[in-house]
Amino acid sequence: MSGSAGNVVQARDIQGPVHIHAPPPPPARHGEAVPWQLPTDVRGFVNRSAEQQAMHHLLAEQACGPQILVLTGTAGVGKTSLALHWAHAVREQFPGGQLYANLHGYDPQEPTAPAQVLERFLRALDVPAAAIPSDLEALASSYRSLVAGRRMLIVLDNASRAAQVRPLLPGAPGCLVVVTSRHRLPGLGVREGARHLTLEVLAEHDAVELLRTVTSDYRSEDDPAELVQLARLCARLPLALRIAAERAAGRPRMLLDDLIQDLRDESSLWDALSSEDEEESGAVRSVFAWSYRALPPDAARLFRMLGLHPTGEFSAAAAAALVATGVRPARRLLDGLVANHMVEQTGADRFRFHDLLRAYAVDQARGEQEPQESERAVRRVLAWYLHTADAAQARAAPHEPRVPLTLLEPDVEPAAFDDEASAIRWFETERENLAAAVRTGAALGLDGYVHRLATVLRAFYMVRNHFQDWFDTSRLGLDAARREGDRHAQAELHESLGMAYTQSGRPDQAVDQYQAALAFRRELGDPAGEALTLNGLGLLWLRRRRLTDAQEAFERAAALFRALEDTYWEPHTAVNLAETEAALGRLTEAERLVRAGLEAFRERADRWAEGNALRVLSLIQLAGGRAAEALDSAQRAVDLALDLVSAVAEGYWLTQLGHVQRAVGRPADALTSYHRAAVLQHGLGDRSREAQAWDGTGRAYLDLGRPQEATGFHRRAAAVHRELGDRWQAANALCHLAAALESGEDPGTVQQYRREALTLLDEFTDPAAVRLRGRLTATLGTDA
Repeated sequence: MSGSAGNVVQARDIQGPVHIHAPPPPPARHGEAVPWQLPTDVRGFVNRSAEQQAMHHLLAEQACGPQILVLTGTAGVGKTSLALHWAHAVREQFPGGQLYANLHGYDPQEPTAPAQVLERFLRALDVPAAAIPSDLEALASSYRSLVAGRRMLIVLDNASRAAQVRPLLPGAPGCLVVVTSRHRLPGLGVREGARHLTLEVLAEHDAVELLRTVTSDYRSEDDPAELVQLARLCARLPLALRIAAERAAGRPRMLLDDLIQDLRDESSLWDALSSEDEEESGAVRSVFAWSYRALPPDAARLFRMLGLHPTGEFSAAAAAALVATGVRPARRLLDGLVANHMVEQTGADRFRFHDLLRAYAVDQARGEQEPQESERAVRRVLAWYLHTADAAQARAAPHEPRVPLTLLEPDVEPAAFDDEASAIRWFETERENLAAAVRTGAALGLDGYVHRLATVLRAFYMVRNHFQDWFDTSRLGLDAARREGDRHAQAELHESLGMAYTQSGRPDQAVDQYQAALAFRRELGDPAGEALTLNGLGLLWLRRRRLTDAQEAFERAAALFRALEDTYWEPHTAVNLAETEAALGRLTEAERLVRAGLEAFRERADRWAEGNALRVLSLIQLAGGRAAEALDSAQRAVDLALDLVSAVAEGYWLTQLGHVQRAVGRPADALTSYHRAAVLQHGLGDRSREAQAWDGTGRAYLDLGRPQEATGFHRRAAAVHRELGDRWQAANALCHLAAALESGEDPGTVQQYRREALTLLDEFTDPAAVRLRGRLTATLGTDA
């Protein structure tokens, strides 16, 4: 074994050779996520030593802001290859990590919007989903704050405009941004001080070296003069050179002179169409055409059809759907395209196009097949995504509403899933393609696919909080449903938007969407849909502590479920109503409802629902002065969460366990519960519940006689609740902050917090709010 001191393997026994492929990433600063997003380095990279030296000089310079380098050059000149090769070489100088985004500025599809890139960057930097803003300005601000003070390398590939890049630039020194573009993007130089490095075609000897690097294992006797001819025919462009070299390597017994003559014949076809300024692009097209025409007919057809896919990245199954064949035959055809450098394989079942090759494939589809054939291919792949997403939903969220599916052609087979985990993995892998499929369908007027797929995607977005995609697809789906006059789909998508607004912390917009969904449900005479919408609206009211509204929504939903004899949803609504009744002080009725729900859940072995019901039972018991029973219920709920390996359940139910542990005089145990709950909620992105866990942590610290530590947690909790507009939780956190500060803070400051809490409580009339307002009034010596 050889390598640096960092490349060490410790093991008792080793069988077979040990391979050290790359150094480990540098350690993160404590508490920071270190993204490692660079794509794989380029195989057989040749020369560019002068350009790399210029990039090293820039790295050594001191700057008062972020350093920005724009690599420019003609299409196919190797901008991305150089950027990635150099980035891999210097990555250890950036302990803050690397971020990468393909902006698709020159793809046939729409360029990637800055907001989409920022959302992905924030997730890579470990920002919880619910904490990611939805508007561009807020996204950019959060991103700049996170990367400030970190030394990071950021590669922005294939930018077509400066406006694509500007929101993605850090605001402080320490980061290096490498941008690749076919244009100089002069605005970045004027406003942001970017440096420009223009890549020319390879020198002749470097072009020949690249050809030799690719072909040397297959063709060792080629005449150097013929290699020079081949390099010149490829205009010394790396992309064209690699494709030509792969073709030569794949035909080791064919004379190179014959291959050159084939390419020369193909080039002559473009001469009449190319001006002198287009010499380089004409050479690229000639090489593409040369390789394309050498493909077998079925491989050529697949290549054309792949240009119609919603994005430039795809799986073998999606490729199979485009040409209406099985996955195995499609994979064999893809292997041939990879061997000819017409597509790139990036993973076990992931393939992607270079943007130039994708554009060429689109051109061939337009020129060689009827529009009806292309539309049928797009319909097939959209139908494949729809049916596969529906199959994933059946595993991951079987009780969410399903959509009527379009018929599949006989040879199109959707993917199947063994369990929930595999369904979620597929969704995450195909997330960009799924959103792009909705956009493609909308652009082509295929409205049925658009609103159905947007509806199915809700089941995944609601647990992953991909807000940008969620809002985009739901709005496009709603527009498509309106055009088709499908009122049922409109109801589903209004509800989807209601959920998205609720979970992204915009309750006012959420109410409007839920009300619109309700109107459609009633107009359609859809009692099951109406009940589900009422249940969702009730949960929104409960979170905002509009308890009377929540009670009314849950009671109406429960009545509808009873009339429908829906034994799945009725007990869920009963438990939601029980929590509302408990908050209103009606403990007897609340306990009756929750015990009925518990019985139903245990009969059908619904352990998640049972655990949630035990949480509600615990808070009812605690409110009734039965702390020992409350402790038992809360502990059983948490035990179920651990058995289920559910972070969502554990994070929520641990907070209730912490409340009860404090009540029975076990603040140290409560501290452990609150800490664990806060960590889990942070990972899940639920800022409100994370702040509630912080507030509980502060109370436990105060019980332990540590008011200074308590103060910090209460401040954080109050700040988040204020930001989220949650007046009830903010008032409680401020009261607890005032209590923690009483021993040392200026009395005026303490009373100021109490007055703010009293103002926040104005709109609440439930018993708990009345009691809290009374205590504050007495302490302040004023009338309520």
